[in-house]
Amino acid sequence: MALGRRIIVATVKGVMRLICRIDDTQLARVPQQGPLIVVTNHVNILEIPIIYTHLQPRPVTGFVAAYRWGSRLLGWLLDACGAIPLRRGEADLAAMRRGVEMLKAGHILVIAPEGTRSGHGRLQKAHPGVVLLALHSGAPLLPLVYYGGERYRDNLRRLRRTDFHIVVGKPFTLDAGGVKVTRQVRRQMIDEVMYHMSALLPPAYRGVYSDLNPATETYLTFHSGLS
Repeated sequence: MALGRRIIVATVKGVMRLICRIDDTQLARVPQQGPLIVVTNHVNILEIPIIYTHLQPRPVTGFVAAYRWGSRLLGWLLDACGAIPLRRGEADLAAMRRGVEMLKAGHILVIAPEGTRSGHGRLQKAHPGVVLLALHSGAPLLPLVYYGGERYRDNLRRLRRTDFHIVVGKPFTLDAGGVKVTRQVRRQMIDEVMYHMSALLPPAYRGVYSDLNPATETYLTFHSGLS
């Protein structure tokens, strides 16, 4: 890891530990090598620096809205952390190709299928972009969720630390099994992924996936041998 990135990681991690009591024991379940797509829920800005720094020293990247590079300081920080600019609202093939390249290089790619912050912590309907990325790259997916961070602003005003819980599931791959990957199939696949994320959360956070009733035909192939 480059010196600049090490300094950023150490500083941000220290600040996050001041703001939160981070329950990160399950991160030991994250595979230590090989390409990996980490699928997460997206509550607010807090989880981004926490997850990025706590997955180190593995190389980690993720998609960030391209307009964020409009700030020179933030752009420098994103570049230093290896973030991939994504043009929202369109099929950004360049960003997808970059994501596949990072996976082929053995990096972790963090993706929030919801696409936008919920604020309240309850799961929202997901977008299926990660499905094509997983199918094209062949990389396994790992569901990783968190809860408790939705209260951090109120706790900061009261000078209280926030309990931030991280829960990690089992890695799996997506396999279309010879079925044509239509829009309907992509929707079914991403809903299955989200149901597996939902199962890791307390019921109050499961949102639109609270019924835990995944589709009858599954496209998830579990791999227990990753380490």
